[in-house]
Amino acid sequence: MCVLFCSKHIPEEIQNSLSMSVLLVEAFYGGSHKQLIDLLRENVEDCVSYTLPAKKWHWRARTAALYFMQAIPASPSYRVLFASSVLNLSELVALRPDLATLKKVLYFHENQLVYPVRKSQDRDFQYGYNQVLSCLVADVVAFNSSFNMESFLSSISSFMKMIPDHRPKDLDKLIRPKCRVLHFPIQFPHVTSRPEVLLSPVEEEKEGLLSLSSPPAPKALCLSPEPEAAIRDQREGTGQAEAPSHPREERGPGGGKEEGDGGGEESHVRPLHIVWPHRWLEAVHCGCYPLCPNALVYPEIFPEEYLYSTPEQLYKKLQGLCRRPYVVRRHHVKVDTSSYSWAARKEDFRSLLAYKEDHHP
Repeated sequence: MCVLFCSKHIPEEIQNSLSMSVLLVEAFYGGSHKQLIDLLRENVEDCVSYTLPAKKWHWRARTAALYFMQAIPASPSYRVLFASSVLNLSELVALRPDLATLKKVLYFHENQLVYPVRKSQDRDFQYGYNQVLSCLVADVVAFNSSFNMESFLSSISSFMKMIPDHRPKDLDKLIRPKCRVLHFPIQFPHVTSRPEVLLSPVEEEKEGLLSLSSPPAPKALCLSPEPEAAIRDQREGTGQAEAPSHPREERGPGGGKEEGDGGGEESHVRPLHIVWPHRWLEAVHCGCYPLCPNALVYPEIFPEEYLYSTPEQLYKKLQGLCRRPYVVRRHHVKVDTSSYSWAARKEDFRSLLAYKEDHHP
């Protein structure tokens, strides 16, 4: 039996979506993932998005392809498919052969091969394996930082050694030619100049007197694995506090609460595993002075004077700034945040989502 649908009976919203050429698919629509999809949808022509709420990311990573197989309507207008690495792209294009012919762009906000776990046995092989498969079927693989890209590519070989036997080889050599770094674009808020009172000599003198009469910042806050707990202990006069509970299933795709910005570490002073610090850049843009670990993605962005290598170095830097707060008030951070703005990056993303007639998947 053949069933014909008249276009006038199809809702206008669906008709419009079927005429779009760029398909945005996000399995974890929250945090930076949501920010990017919203930016692209608002600023790139002919975009339509299909998303899932940002919760239970483990289940999103496992089953989102099956959901999108049914949720995304077929359309001859599609030319480009853009998805984050939470989605198993290989499953989606296998379930939907019509999408396999599109230009497929995979964007990594975080990667599952190097995210720290307490024990290597705790690492769920499937999530990293899904990302490797997705890279193999993608036409372009974009990462939000060089650290994110290199840590992923350099870990594929050792990651595949978890397979008991008949291991695939040189997968990184197949994937690398598709890879590029495309920094996460930020829409910075408009910030007015600092009030002159903050820069006045009187203010400087008062701050200097206060810093001399006040005790230095507690060293425990720099050395503690849980700074919030250390602060609570100081206030309550206790020596111990219960570690906060972070149910694994409620964390983001990188293990953090939102999008991979924190999680369980092997070392009690290991810095948060951030592969692109857009919140840090937003804070710097608004006038904050950065102090960052000399690890992960931070050296890629921040000059050496803003980095520390040990908790002791952090403590000394904080102590010095507390004694001379006017240094921070007068300082102009040597980071050009505008280079990470949407205005600076939009043409790169538009080019990424452009379709060339000679494209052959």
